[in-house]
Amino acid sequence: MSRPSPTVSVMMEAARAAGRRLIRDFGEVENLQVSRKGPADFVSAADQKAEEIIRKSLEKTRPGYGFLLEEGGEVKGTDKTHRFIVDPLDGTLNFLHGIPHFGISIALERDGKLRAGVVFDPMRNEMFWAEEGEGCWLENRRLRVASRRKLNEAVVTTGIPQLGVDGFEKFTGELAAVRNEVAAVRRFGSAALDLAWVAAGRFDGFWERGLSLWDIAGGFVLVQEAGGTILGLNKKEPRLGDFVAANPSLAPKLAERIEGKITKKTTHRLLRPE
Repeated sequence: MSRPSPTVSVMMEAARAAGRRLIRDFGEVENLQVSRKGPADFVSAADQKAEEIIRKSLEKTRPGYGFLLEEGGEVKGTDKTHRFIVDPLDGTLNFLHGIPHFGISIALERDGKLRAGVVFDPMRNEMFWAEEGEGCWLENRRLRVASRRKLNEAVVTTGIPQLGVDGFEKFTGELAAVRNEVAAVRRFGSAALDLAWVAAGRFDGFWERGLSLWDIAGGFVLVQEAGGTILGLNKKEPRLGDFVAANPSLAPKLAERIEGKITKKTTHRLLRPE
């Protein structure tokens, strides 16, 4: 069994600390202060407090590292080679509607490449973690992507563009093309957990467009280290937010259905800085 490095351990500790706060706030969600970033894009006091907990915890143990935070934006560090990428509450709409499916994502970027990732599901107390060259793990259990090779046996997940987000018509066309080929399509509302579940073999694949780096960075490391493949759509780097994630056999097949052609294979090891 692989053990997390000291840096991954502090990432896990930060995620657990934020998760304890989110569980408390989830029980009092009707009392939370909520503001609107867009037509269906909300931020709550829970997001902000969880992010503060994560940042303070990581700053204490890794002073000088930079941050890319969903709520706080980019924070330059004195150490120019390391940056944490943090989504303190992925699945905010689920959280605010009392749906117990949301996660915390923390990734470590070193020299412009994603090297480690943690995705924590506080409601199920599931800690997914991965580090370059060390595999992907759920606590102390090694994870591998599902081995199914046929689309008609695959259960895949996706995200539906929310109110105020462009691309719904394009999405419906993609959904129809994929739905005609796979066993089923699911939509759960947290990209970080979708990627973690692909890494765990619970979903056979995942695709979405328009995601931000903090939504996906931690999950990308999980999928890669679990033996999966990340393919960028529209000839873009996956970190720009348009991608397919699955095992190496299914990923190009899904991309072909979505785009009508095989998409060039690109994994997180090849990702460049923004």
